[in-house]
Amino acid sequence: MNDNLTIALSKGRIFKETLPLLAHAGIVPAEDPETSRKLILDTNRPDVKLVIIRAADVPTYVEYGAADLGVAGKDVLMEHGGNGLYEPLDLKIARCRMMVAGPATDEPLHERLRIATKYVETTRRYYAEQGRQVEIIKLYGSMELAPLVGLAHRIVDLVDTGNTLKANGLVPLEHIADISSRLVVNKASMKMKHARVKEFITLLDEAVRQREQLGK
Repeated sequence: MNDNLTIALSKGRIFKETLPLLAHAGIVPAEDPETSRKLILDTNRPDVKLVIIRAADVPTYVEYGAADLGVAGKDVLMEHGGNGLYEPLDLKIARCRMMVAGPATDEPLHERLRIATKYVETTRRYYAEQGRQVEIIKLYGSMELAPLVGLAHRIVDLVDTGNTLKANGLVPLEHIADISSRLVVNKASMKMKHARVKEFITLLDEAVRQREQLGK
Protein backbone atom coordinates (compact mmCIF):
# COMPACT_ATOMS: atom_id res chain seq x y z
CA MET A 1 0.00 0.00 0.00
CA ASN A 2 1.39 3.41 -0.95
CA ASP A 3 1.57 6.36 1.40
CA ASN A 4 -0.71 8.63 -0.63
CA LEU A 5 -3.69 10.08 1.23
CA THR A 6 -7.17 10.53 -0.20
CA ILE A 7 -9.54 12.80 1.72
CA ALA A 8 -13.29 12.79 1.09
CA LEU A 9 -15.10 16.12 1.39
CA SER A 10 -18.49 17.51 0.41
CA LYS A 11 -19.16 20.86 -1.23
CA GLY A 12 -20.63 23.82 0.57
CA ARG A 13 -20.33 24.87 4.20
CA ILE A 14 -18.27 21.90 5.38
CA PHE A 15 -15.71 22.33 2.59
CA LYS A 16 -15.36 26.07 3.19
CA GLU A 17 -14.88 25.62 6.94
CA THR A 18 -12.46 22.71 6.46
CA LEU A 19 -10.15 24.69 4.14
CA PRO A 20 -8.34 26.65 6.91
CA LEU A 21 -7.83 23.41 8.86
CA LEU A 22 -6.35 21.71 5.80
CA ALA A 23 -4.12 24.74 5.19
CA HIS A 24 -2.71 24.36 8.71
CA ALA A 25 -1.85 20.78 7.76
CA GLY A 26 -0.05 22.11 4.67
CA ILE A 27 -2.74 21.02 2.21
CA VAL A 28 -4.24 23.47 -0.30
CA PRO A 29 -6.58 22.32 -3.11
CA ALA A 30 -5.42 23.20 -6.62
CA GLU A 31 -8.98 24.08 -7.67
CA ASP A 32 -12.23 25.28 -6.13
CA PRO A 33 -14.79 22.42 -6.15
CA GLU A 34 -17.60 24.96 -6.52
CA THR A 35 -16.31 25.94 -9.96
CA SER A 36 -14.40 22.82 -11.04
CA ARG A 37 -16.21 19.89 -12.64
CA LYS A 38 -13.57 17.48 -11.41
CA LEU A 39 -14.55 15.00 -8.71
CA ILE A 40 -10.93 14.27 -7.74
CA LEU A 41 -8.94 17.41 -6.98
CA ASP A 42 -5.18 17.67 -6.87
CA THR A 43 -3.57 19.63 -4.03
CA ASN A 44 -0.25 21.42 -3.60
CA ARG A 45 1.08 18.06 -2.41
CA PRO A 46 1.39 15.30 -5.02
CA ASP A 47 0.71 12.65 -2.36
CA VAL A 48 -2.66 14.11 -1.25
CA LYS A 49 -5.89 14.07 -3.28
CA LEU A 50 -9.36 15.34 -2.42
CA VAL A 51 -12.48 13.50 -3.59
CA ILE A 52 -15.59 15.66 -3.74
CA ILE A 53 -18.80 13.73 -3.07
CA ARG A 54 -22.23 14.13 -1.52
CA ALA A 55 -22.14 14.67 2.23
CA ALA A 56 -24.21 11.55 2.90
CA ASP A 57 -21.72 9.40 0.94
CA VAL A 58 -18.56 10.44 2.84
CA PRO A 59 -18.79 7.71 5.54
CA THR A 60 -19.35 5.03 2.89
CA TYR A 61 -16.33 6.07 0.82
CA VAL A 62 -14.15 6.08 3.94
CA GLU A 63 -15.54 2.83 5.37
CA TYR A 64 -14.82 0.92 2.15
CA GLY A 65 -11.37 2.44 1.67
CA ALA A 66 -12.14 4.55 -1.40
CA ALA A 67 -10.87 7.41 0.79
CA ASP A 68 -8.47 7.21 3.70
CA LEU A 69 -10.06 10.05 5.61
CA GLY A 70 -13.11 12.27 5.34
CA VAL A 71 -15.04 15.08 6.96
CA ALA A 72 -18.69 14.41 7.74
CA GLY A 73 -21.37 15.97 9.89
CA LYS A 74 -22.30 14.09 13.04
CA ASP A 75 -25.86 13.91 11.68
CA VAL A 76 -24.60 11.92 8.67
CA LEU A 77 -22.50 9.65 10.91
CA MET A 78 -25.40 8.99 13.28
CA GLU A 79 -27.58 7.98 10.34
CA HIS A 80 -24.79 5.89 8.76
CA GLY A 81 -24.15 3.94 11.94
CA GLY A 82 -20.38 4.43 11.90
CA ASN A 83 -19.30 0.82 11.36
CA GLY A 84 -15.81 0.44 9.95
CA LEU A 85 -14.79 3.98 10.86
CA TYR A 86 -12.70 5.73 13.45
CA GLU A 87 -13.92 9.15 14.54
CA PRO A 88 -10.81 10.62 16.18
CA LEU A 89 -11.56 14.33 16.05
CA ASP A 90 -14.42 16.80 16.43
CA LEU A 91 -13.52 19.62 14.05
CA LYS A 92 -16.08 21.91 15.73
CA ILE A 93 -17.24 23.38 12.44
CA ALA A 94 -20.66 23.52 10.72
CA ARG A 95 -22.30 23.48 14.14
CA CYS A 96 -26.04 23.17 14.62
CA ARG A 97 -28.57 21.06 16.55
CA MET A 98 -30.75 18.12 15.62
CA MET A 99 -34.21 18.86 16.97
CA VAL A 100 -37.77 17.61 17.02
CA ALA A 101 -39.93 20.54 15.92
CA GLY A 102 -43.63 21.07 15.53
CA PRO A 103 -46.39 23.66 15.47
CA ALA A 104 -46.20 26.36 18.14
CA THR A 105 -49.73 25.37 19.16
CA ASP A 106 -48.87 21.70 19.64
CA GLU A 107 -52.04 19.82 20.64
CA PRO A 108 -52.16 16.50 22.55
CA LEU A 109 -52.48 13.69 20.01
CA HIS A 110 -55.02 10.89 20.05
CA GLU A 111 -53.25 8.98 17.28
CA ARG A 112 -49.76 7.67 16.65
CA LEU A 113 -47.25 10.47 16.18
CA ARG A 114 -46.12 10.92 12.57
CA ILE A 115 -42.61 12.31 12.10
CA ALA A 116 -41.23 13.62 8.79
CA THR A 117 -37.44 13.48 8.42
CA LYS A 118 -34.54 12.43 6.25
CA TYR A 119 -32.88 11.03 9.39
CA VAL A 120 -34.95 7.86 9.54
CA GLU A 121 -32.58 5.62 11.54
CA THR A 122 -31.62 8.34 14.01
CA THR A 123 -35.27 9.25 14.59
CA ARG A 124 -36.25 5.61 15.04
CA ARG A 125 -33.50 5.08 17.63
CA TYR A 126 -34.38 8.30 19.47
CA TYR A 127 -38.01 7.36 19.96
CA ALA A 128 -37.26 3.66 20.59
CA GLU A 129 -34.95 4.66 23.47
CA GLN A 130 -37.91 6.49 24.98
CA GLY A 131 -40.23 3.55 24.43
CA ARG A 132 -42.43 5.62 22.11
CA GLN A 133 -43.87 4.19 18.92
CA VAL A 134 -44.01 6.60 16.01
CA GLU A 135 -44.64 6.48 12.28
CA ILE A 136 -41.71 7.88 10.30
CA ILE A 137 -42.14 9.44 6.87
CA LYS A 138 -38.95 9.91 4.86
CA LEU A 139 -38.58 13.24 3.07
CA TYR A 140 -35.56 14.70 1.29
CA GLY A 141 -36.21 18.41 1.80
CA SER A 142 -38.61 21.18 2.87
CA MET A 143 -39.33 19.40 6.16
CA GLU A 144 -41.12 22.45 7.54
CA LEU A 145 -43.88 21.97 4.99
CA ALA A 146 -44.94 18.56 6.33
CA PRO A 147 -46.81 19.75 9.47
CA LEU A 148 -48.33 22.69 7.55
CA VAL A 149 -50.12 20.42 5.07
CA GLY A 150 -50.97 17.63 7.51
CA LEU A 151 -48.42 15.11 6.23
CA ALA A 152 -46.80 14.80 9.67
CA HIS A 153 -47.36 16.07 13.21
CA ARG A 154 -43.70 16.91 13.76
CA ILE A 155 -40.33 16.90 12.02
CA VAL A 156 -36.78 15.93 12.93
CA ASP A 157 -34.26 18.20 11.26
CA LEU A 158 -31.14 20.30 11.76
CA VAL A 159 -31.70 23.71 13.32
CA ASP A 160 -29.17 26.53 13.08
CA THR A 161 -30.74 29.92 13.81
CA GLY A 162 -34.31 28.63 14.01
CA ASN A 163 -35.47 31.35 11.61
CA THR A 164 -36.88 28.89 9.06
CA LEU A 165 -38.91 27.15 11.75
CA LYS A 166 -40.22 30.46 13.05
CA ALA A 167 -41.15 31.67 9.56
CA ASN A 168 -43.31 28.56 9.13
CA GLY A 169 -44.99 28.68 12.54
CA LEU A 170 -42.89 25.87 14.04
CA VAL A 171 -40.86 25.74 17.25
CA PRO A 172 -38.13 23.40 18.57
CA LEU A 173 -39.69 20.88 20.96
CA GLU A 174 -37.01 18.30 21.81
CA HIS A 175 -33.21 18.32 21.52
CA ILE A 176 -31.75 15.13 20.03
CA ALA A 177 -28.06 15.98 19.55
CA ASP A 178 -25.52 18.74 19.08
CA ILE A 179 -24.09 18.45 15.58
CA SER A 180 -20.67 19.40 14.23
CA SER A 181 -18.36 18.01 11.56
CA ARG A 182 -16.01 15.17 12.47
CA LEU A 183 -12.87 13.72 10.96
CA VAL A 184 -13.38 10.05 10.11
CA VAL A 185 -10.65 7.56 9.23
CA ASN A 186 -10.69 4.21 7.48
CA LYS A 187 -9.59 1.47 9.90
CA ALA A 188 -7.16 -0.16 7.45
CA SER A 189 -5.62 3.21 6.58
CA MET A 190 -5.13 3.98 10.27
CA LYS A 191 -3.15 0.75 10.55
CA MET A 192 -1.27 0.70 7.21
CA LYS A 193 -0.56 4.44 6.92
CA HIS A 194 -0.39 5.10 10.63
CA ALA A 195 2.40 7.69 10.67
CA ARG A 196 0.87 9.78 7.86
CA VAL A 197 -2.66 9.62 9.26
CA LYS A 198 -1.52 10.34 12.83
CA GLU A 199 0.47 13.38 11.66
CA PHE A 200 -2.59 14.68 9.77
CA ILE A 201 -4.84 14.21 12.82
CA THR A 202 -2.32 16.02 15.05
CA LEU A 203 -2.09 18.99 12.68
CA LEU A 204 -5.88 19.25 12.35
CA ASP A 205 -6.22 19.05 16.13
CA GLU A 206 -3.76 21.94 16.48
CA ALA A 207 -5.75 23.97 13.94
CA VAL A 208 -9.02 23.30 15.77
CA ARG A 209 -7.50 24.36 19.11
CA GLN A 210 -6.07 27.56 17.61
CA ARG A 211 -9.40 28.38 16.00
CA GLU A 212 -11.21 27.88 19.31
CA GLN A 213 -8.70 30.07 21.17
CA LEU A 214 -9.21 32.85 18.64
CA GLY A 215 -12.95 32.49 19.10
CA LYS A 216 -13.65 32.12 15.41
